[in-house]
Amino acid sequence: MADRSRIEWTDATWNPVTGCTKITRGCDNCYAARFAERWRGIPGHPYEQGFDIRQWPARLDQPARWRKPRMVFVNSMSDLFHKEVDRSFVDQVFDTMEFVDRHIYQILTKRSSRMRSYLEHRYAEKLAPSHIWCGVSVEDQSAAARIRHLQAAPAAVRFLSLEPLLGPVNGIDLKGISWVIVGGESGPNARPMRSEWVYEIRDYCAKVDVPFFFKQWGGRTPKAGGRTLDGMEHNAMPTHLAGKNSNVLQMAS
Repeated sequence: MADRSRIEWTDATWNPVTGCTKITRGCDNCYAARFAERWRGIPGHPYEQGFDIRQWPARLDQPARWRKPRMVFVNSMSDLFHKEVDRSFVDQVFDTMEFVDRHIYQILTKRSSRMRSYLEHRYAEKLAPSHIWCGVSVEDQSAAARIRHLQAAPAAVRFLSLEPLLGPVNGIDLKGISWVIVGGESGPNARPMRSEWVYEIRDYCAKVDVPFFFKQWGGRTPKAGGRTLDGMEHNAMPTHLAGKNSNVLQMAS
């Protein structure tokens, strides 16, 4: 749990699950895996098991301890919809999010079909609550199917994280999408992000009135390339969809 996150588009992180496995080229230089594996084999460390999947029941009540409403990135060090995460445990995570509804929860996955199936089962006759934001990570055109899976999921707020953006996403369809984040890769082996890929997405977001958030250009470190486009930051968020949680976004802006 991190009450103050360095991730620009959230306030805090909550990791009831840690660990993951790589499934796409967007995972090649995963920061979370790189961090976790540093501690493999260190007795008593939270990442003693490295980046192997681990469920943490004792962390399920962490959001309830935060009295002040905030935006919470769920599983910044994992993927909630990994096949090794028990469905019953995913249920408990959603139970917490539904019950502790003063926060906005941001769930991000590359396993988009599993998320869609789970949401269809849990919210068969309705949409997921508007304070639970459901998103997919897309690194290039080859991963665009994740967007279609998300669009078919019964979520009130859907968002895209195009990070690390490793290629163009041509003809991106933003129907039913509430928010778009774009960012370049960072770390020792960071692959470059071309400006035309970013501008095309930014301009289309403006055309269809979807909030656009530019996280970073990337490089050796997350801050290396800065986070401005044409001399300005882009920090838009879907405030009009936050409902009673709109004060959370106002506090974060």
